[in-house]
Amino acid sequence: MLETPSGILDVRAVASASERLVVLVMGTNDIVKELRAEQVPGRQPLLPILSGCLLAAREAGKVILDGVYNDIGDPEGFEAECVQGRQMGMDGKTLIHPSQVDPCNRVFAPSAAEVEEARRIIAAYEEARAQGRGVVGVEGRMVENLHVENARRTLAVADAVARS
Repeated sequence: MLETPSGILDVRAVASASERLVVLVMGTNDIVKELRAEQVPGRQPLLPILSGCLLAAREAGKVILDGVYNDIGDPEGFEAECVQGRQMGMDGKTLIHPSQVDPCNRVFAPSAAEVEEARRIIAAYEEARAQGRGVVGVEGRMVENLHVENARRTLAVADAVARS
């Protein structure tokens, strides 16, 4: 759990310390306390820290989970924070109440449209590769290896969610 100034400042070393470490968890409540910051909608005081830890997690090939949302009586605020975390690139969010499970899954799991788009991207790319081309257009957008990798990750997450 990343929750202290030392942990945040040493996040690259923490993230790469062991192959057994597979998930980093943001301790956002503790970070806010340590910063003497305020818990505010949009989490402006935390954004640089979340981004830095996310970069370190990706560099080390680790999963990273966003911190908890304390106000269980504010489902809209919780969902907004989930959306923010997903848009940033977080893999999920830690939860403190059963009422948070479904909205969190809804936000972080790929939608049916995202799954279909991923399938179209992979199929078009594989067809192009079979024809000796390395780049292909899908629905007017250029698609290359990095897009296919994202599409495969989308399908893997969708499959994992379906199995749970």
